Amino acid sequence: MLNLAQLDELSQTPINKIDRNTLVDIKTIKIDSSLTNTKRMLDYLEQIKNPYCFLCGETPVRVGFSDTGKTLDGAIKSHFLGLKAL
Repeated sequence: MLNLAQLDELSQTPINKIDRNTLVDIKTIKIDSSLTNTKRMLDYLEQIKNPYCFLCGETPVRVGFSDTGKTLDGAIKSHFLGLKAL
């Protein structure tokens, strides 16, 4: 299992510095919905190996977050409320 220092290092590593052969295809991840939220998250982290960089088919994906104070949930709600107003 990854510790916080390892997760922090993974979040800072540029995609061009990561060996593509170490990346997991997200399509192979199986989520067990019978697990608790915490155990589901831990199981996901064990399967994906690097939550910041993975494959989606043949395409490498790099996930990043900005410190804007906005949550993903809030951004999605705002987006769909904006569409509804159109």
